[in-house]
Amino acid sequence: MSKDPAPSRRGFLTGALAAGGAIAGSRVAAQSPDPAITELQPWMQYLGDGVDARPYGTPSQYEAHVIRRNVEWLTADPVSSVNFTPLHELDGIITPNGLCFERHHAGIAEVDPAAHRLMINGLVDKPLVFTMQDLMRFPRENRVYFLECAANSGMEWAGAQLNGCQYTHGMIHNVMYTGVPLRLLLEEAGVKTNGKWIMPEGADASAMTRSIPIEKAMDDCLVAFKMNGEALRPEQGYPIRLVVPGWEGNMWIKWLRRIEVGDQPWHHREETSKYTDLLDNGIARRFTWEMDAKSVITNPSPQAPILHSKGPTVLTGVAWSGRGTIPRVDVTLDGGKNWHEARMSGPSFDKSMHRFYFEFDWDGKPLLLQSRAHDSTGYVQPTKNDLRAIRGENSIYHNNGIQTWHVNERGEAENVEVS
Repeated sequence: MSKDPAPSRRGFLTGALAAGGAIAGSRVAAQSPDPAITELQPWMQYLGDGVDARPYGTPSQYEAHVIRRNVEWLTADPVSSVNFTPLHELDGIITPNGLCFERHHAGIAEVDPAAHRLMINGLVDKPLVFTMQDLMRFPRENRVYFLECAANSGMEWAGAQLNGCQYTHGMIHNVMYTGVPLRLLLEEAGVKTNGKWIMPEGADASAMTRSIPIEKAMDDCLVAFKMNGEALRPEQGYPIRLVVPGWEGNMWIKWLRRIEVGDQPWHHREETSKYTDLLDNGIARRFTWEMDAKSVITNPSPQAPILHSKGPTVLTGVAWSGRGTIPRVDVTLDGGKNWHEARMSGPSFDKSMHRFYFEFDWDGKPLLLQSRAHDSTGYVQPTKNDLRAIRGENSIYHNNGIQTWHVNERGEAENVEVS
């Protein structure tokens, strides 16, 4: 599988525009005989593969371009790096398991579930060690949540940078997790009265750790072993990971092996030198766990230009909030001069992605596309300048500013900034 070159403002458009020209041309010639209709195609004449040819189903060969992609120059080594969900190729709210973005600090740990254990220790009445079979005997729940890296859109703080929503917003996925409420495991161990924090630890070579308040741990956290109905993928923490709904993805410890209960936060690397928000005055905000309301238009966008001539056009995108649901999304076609309420479609789950659509007649003139999410707390997604007025430009985390795509007369889309 080949890798794309580093994203550029124009690099995604060549193949898409070629396809667009073919589509536009077919409309002009619609009254002529169309071989796609009048002639038998190969798949109409020959038997295909049988039921055992693909024991684990794969996408069509014509969808081979729909993959996670990385940006090689973002990190020094792919072992401690990130790739991105192709948001522009998806619809609905569920991310297929094979397209969920990856973020690793020491590469993918290949863990034998038979040899894996989860220990709970520290300020508990009885330290416990669970096998995978032990965990399967606890009551389990199914919940749909988004997982977003705190650095999602981080390159955009100082201005438009990466050309494609896969790269600006693709450090996110949204799946159904199946797992055991963390509360039940902590109750089994018996948290002491002075137990105010937990420290989950991963089994990979980075031994990832984060401090989490006991209130969150007892509220909605899960120890998950399945996503979208099947076992976690190795890159997503197989055999078990922590799910911390609505909070930054670095806290969702993969390959979970230990949970220590303590009376104060641990102040480890991932919550001191990293995953803090450096302000203009040199002071860093810490423990900014919740992911604020955010949205992005996925089509049209730089990797998904308009492929038809003027006329009926479908705009779509996704929105989410770490504090609740998204009852409303506004969209603008002119950079914020006029806003229109989008049509929400699909289920509305707490701390989950929401799908929105806006149908309009494109007149063939340039567009400045933006979306603005409203969450169930009344919070409204800010402009980038609104964020900069408060937080400056030193941070790379928690950028939920409004994204702008410029669409020209040919349907080409480009990452620009209108703030």
